[in-house]
Amino acid sequence: MDDPRWLSPQEQRAWRTHLAAHRLLSHQLDRELHEAGLSLNDYEILVHLSESPRRRMRMSDLADATVQSRSRLSHQIARMEDAGLVTREHCEDDRRGTFAVLTGRGWETIQRVAGDHVEGVRRHFIDRLTADQVAALEAIYRPIVDHLQRVRAGKSA
Repeated sequence: MDDPRWLSPQEQRAWRTHLAAHRLLSHQLDRELHEAGLSLNDYEILVHLSESPRRRMRMSDLADATVQSRSRLSHQIARMEDAGLVTREHCEDDRRGTFAVLTGRGWETIQRVAGDHVEGVRRHFIDRLTADQVAALEAIYRPIVDHLQRVRAGKSA
């Protein structure tokens, strides 16, 4: 086995700063959503469903979109069903397929909390950066996201 390619001090600082920023930002946004009775995971699911045709998605596609295992998503959807935010429907053309469907209450919830959530994203993230830094951040993360999506799909290592 080859020796690992250890991170330089600057690479280590960059990596740890990225981890800290991601964790702190996710924690803060999750905390703010909890005030509205949602978790960050709930919100992400509501967003995907609200932006989908007929406000529904196949469970397998929703799991992929939210980067969750099928079983974890199933448990999450069950909790959201109990809260009246979503429901499940069987797929007419595939007996094994199931859709997650946004309910009227789920739609009202996303409409009610979206503005405050976006304001939190702006306050804690976007407004801390210049327009050039936002553009650079997108350019920096795009190849990482593309690579990891290919890895997840089993198309590249």
